[in-house]
Amino acid sequence: MLHKIKKIDVHLVSEPVAGGFADSTRKVESIGFLLVRVTTDQGLEGIGVTYHEVGGEATRELIQRNMAPRLLGRDPLQTEAIWNDFFQYLRGVGRKGLMFCALSAVDIALWDLKGKIVGLPVHRLLGGGDRPKVAVYASGGWTSFSDDRLVDEMKGMVARGFRAIKFKVGVDGGANPRRDAQRVRKVREAVGPDIDILLDANNCFDAASAAKLANSIREYDILLFEEPVFADDIPGLARFRRGTDIPLATGEHEYTKFGVRDLLTAEAADYVQADGTRAGGYTEMVKIAALTQAWNVKLAPHAMDNVHLALAAATPNVPFLEHLLLFENITAHTFKNLPAVREGLMAVPERPGLGLELNMDFVRDHDEK
Repeated sequence: MLHKIKKIDVHLVSEPVAGGFADSTRKVESIGFLLVRVTTDQGLEGIGVTYHEVGGEATRELIQRNMAPRLLGRDPLQTEAIWNDFFQYLRGVGRKGLMFCALSAVDIALWDLKGKIVGLPVHRLLGGGDRPKVAVYASGGWTSFSDDRLVDEMKGMVARGFRAIKFKVGVDGGANPRRDAQRVRKVREAVGPDIDILLDANNCFDAASAAKLANSIREYDILLFEEPVFADDIPGLARFRRGTDIPLATGEHEYTKFGVRDLLTAEAADYVQADGTRAGGYTEMVKIAALTQAWNVKLAPHAMDNVHLALAAATPNVPFLEHLLLFENITAHTFKNLPAVREGLMAVPERPGLGLELNMDFVRDHDEK
């Protein structure tokens, strides 16, 4: 018997961030999730998620007022048709940003629901099954940290078993690259030669300054340099890539396959970091994965490792996922039965759908009505 969508619920949960967490371009004051629950007439429920930092209230309104009425009565298996319906319906009010955060959360919920309807995990729907664990790297190390605090956090990551760690560069908003180089040196000396180091500039440099910094730290064996220039400056990204042999990572602020296509045709990425909770959900991430494979570059989705896990398990050019230390607390409160992370590896769940379960006691108690 075919399922039909009967109800759509949207929740906002967040927590304040204390302790001076800032990167090169902004201070982080709160973090959270927008959660979507899509329920069928036969009682099955799919869960979707996107960010709730800035604009979560508007995203919730868009889903509740404009998207939910068009979903009612639809067959949740028709993810492609539903995605394209919303792409056309909402294109006049945004082909990036909050509109796509909303569509991403809904689409992820539908994929979770598809797996539950057929009784299979999403990674098997995507053709996976031979990758029981996926590597994850630990991500933190804010520019607002003192050198000692930065080094202590990086050493703590290694002590937890992570074999790859990421921290921020762009001290003083990118005005002090010599300090960045000193901090990179201190971290490398603290963790030794066998740990992969990833750097994230959060858009703060121009291409020439970023390339100069990258070349000054080559001796520290940097795995990748993320968002060295403003994300929309695709020519600048390409200039950076031509100016250094440290691999370039970018794409967390791109939306849809079209944004990723432009990065690839401009030769402006070695690691594409598209985020499925922004870029269009699983329906679009499957296409993005195919594009990166066609260009023979790596796909390394930004953050939301629990959500991206099924995609990574079924996509051979995904080398690892990002585990954000800042999100550990709220993630542990929001979800039950989270995949275990041990020695830098995340176990792929075999439960139907995405394998995620909401802690509805926490969600209801903290829902921002």
